Parts: sequence; structure tokens; C-alpha cells
Amino acid sequence: MEQQFDSVGIATSSMLVELNISCWTARKLDKKVSEEVDAAKNTKVKAGNYHKHLLAGNPHLEAVNKYAAKVRLWNTKQTIPWSDNGGRIVTMENLFNGGYKAQLDAHKVEFERLADAFTQVYPTLISASAFQLGDLFDRDEYPEPDAVAKKFKFQYTLMPLPTSGDFRIDIGEQVKAELVEHYENHFNERLNLAMRDVWGRLHECLTHMSERLSNDDDGNRKVFHGTLITNAREMIGLLRRLNVTNDPKLEEARRDLELAMTNADTDTIKDSDYVRETVKNKVDAILNKYSW
Repeated sequence: MEQQFDSVGIATSSMLVELNISCWTARKLDKKVSEEVDAAKNTKVKAGNYHKHLLAGNPHLEAVNKYAAKVRLWNTKQTIPWSDNGGRIVTMENLFNGGYKAQLDAHKVEFERLADAFTQVYPTLISASAFQLGDLFDRDEYPEPDAVAKKFKFQYTLMPLPTSGDFRIDIGEQVKAELVEHYENHFNERLNLAMRDVWGRLHECLTHMSERLSNDDDGNRKVFHGTLITNAREMIGLLRRLNVTNDPKLEEARRDLELAMTNADTDTIKDSDYVRETVKNKVDAILNKYSW
């Protein structure tokens, strides 16, 4: 049975954030080459498309795109899903005291710096592409610098989380009551899905730890990277910021993980069979304790 939540209480302690980052891919469909490939391979139908990388391997453009991907991943970790159009929930605690907004603003500055660095050298890259692409080069496929600059955008919007009390239209009380009930059901459904996402992240973290801290079929210790431990510690902090419903069981699970990681660092776990086994047993106990 799904939990019922206080929409007003949660709306006062959380906000919605929509993050939109766009980049220029520098990819172009070459219809002529696509047709030439089909003809060369004697296909009877249009078998595929050939997309050119106009600036293949350029480090400046790769830096922008990689940074955009990094920020999207960071944002996904720091928030929980809400709407299909990309809106995600961030707690007020995380928004300000947790440094979410300050980090988001810093990410925006760095993204724009990288995008500007690329657009500054872009005109010279076109000449280099003429040499690199050979007969595939077509100057008309390269937008003007001003047009390219506009393809890089980093925008975010913070909005209040709507509640059923936001119906201010002039309708009958019965219809209004039905709309309120409909929205409350929608609110609870969305929030249950969001919290299942948080529980899912914790479960994934724990199962991965349990698997890597176990022995292989020959009884030898499995190799694990230091990120296994840093990710677990990161999860401890994230759970505090993502628990928008103040779920006591989630907080209990967070404390259990925090206790399991007490005095356990990467080197100690790698060097000591006892510490390794102790941490694994505590992680397994958490996995067995809750209904996932």
C-alpha cells in the first residue's frame, strides 16, 4: 500500500528544479555518402545513414560535452524525480545549507567558460577540418561562430512544489473536491515513486558493496576500487538530503550504513580480512533488514 503524505508540509520544505543544458554535437547527416555506401554494398533498401563528425576528436568541444554530462549526472544524484518533463525535487535544506544552488551556479560558470573557450577557437578548427575530412569536408555545413555560440545553453528554473490548495478557479465545491482528491492521489503517487528511487539507489549501493567485499569461487578476495568506499560515504550524505518525506526507516537505514562504515576506510578494508568481513556482514544485515 502506498504511503499518504502531507503535500503542504512537503511543499514548504522542498522545491522543483528544472535543469536544461544544451550543446552543439557537431554531427551532420551526409545523405550523399549514405547513398554511396548503400550503392557500394548493393543494398536494395535504404540500409543506414552516415553521420559526419564535423570536428572529430576536438578536445575543446569534447570538454564542453563531457562537462555537461558530468553536471547532469551530479544533478540526478542530488535530486529525486518528480515529473516526466524533467522537473526534480530538491529539499530546501540541500538547496541552500547543502550547497546545491551554490554548486549549480558554479557549474554554470564553468560550463559557460568551456563553451566560450571552444567558440573562440572554432573558426580555426574549420580550416583544420578541411584537411582532416578530405573529400567529406563541406564548408556550408559549418554554422557561423555566433550561431554556434547560441547552441550552448545552461539554464535552470526553481519553482515551488504545487499542492492541492493551489486550485483557485471559480468552480463548484463538489467539482473542486474531486480535483483536490485527484491531485492528492497524483501527488502521493509521484512522491512514492520518487522515494522508491532513493531506496533503489541505496539498495544498488549496498548490493554492489556486498558483492565486491565477498570472495570469489576459489575463496580469494575480490578486487575493489576505492570508489566503492567513497560512494558509500557519499550515499550517507545524500540520503540525509534526499529524504524529503522524513521517512524514519530511510533515516534508520542511513544510520545503519553510517555505523557500518565507522573506522572503515579503503586501505583498512583492503589490508584486514577481519575489517572486510565485518563491513560486509553489516552491509548484508542492512540488506536483510528492510523490505526492498
